[in-house]
Amino acid sequence: MTITYHPIGTIHTPFKSREGMPIQPTGAQGIRGRVEIDPAFEAGLDDLEGFSHVFLLYHLHLSDGHSLTVTPFMDDAPRGVFATRAPRRPNPIGLSVVRLVRVAGPTLHIEGVDVVDGTPLLDLKPYIPSLNPPDDTVRIGWLAGKDNPTFDVRSDDRFS
Repeated sequence: MTITYHPIGTIHTPFKSREGMPIQPTGAQGIRGRVEIDPAFEAGLDDLEGFSHVFLLYHLHLSDGHSLTVTPFMDDAPRGVFATRAPRRPNPIGLSVVRLVRVAGPTLHIEGVDVVDGTPLLDLKPYIPSLNPPDDTVRIGWLAGKDNPTFDVRSDDRFS
């Protein structure tokens, strides 16, 4: 089976390399970026501006290969890659929830972005809180008991 995706746009951020950038949107508060949507897909942005946040699904274009066991940024123990958000994955697809500041033609102005500049955007979807699980059913595995680790953690070269 062959699966092929084509980018619908490009994510632009202040981060020119992976090293030193926030590892999650919670650690990127106030960091602005923009998404340039290919003009062929601009009509698909109709009605998006009414949402406060969007999911960005993107290709981790700087990732090369994958590891099934990784030591994540937020821990010092090896973990199964599917129990982490590490970028070296069998299918290098990233996911971030960012604040949608405004839509200007084919450009989305966003905030809270934790992505390297030039990242190809595969899709975007509105964030709708009522469609996510209620807080009382959420479990966070090996991260339980850690104090908001993403606020201060920055990427390093471990996944280069």
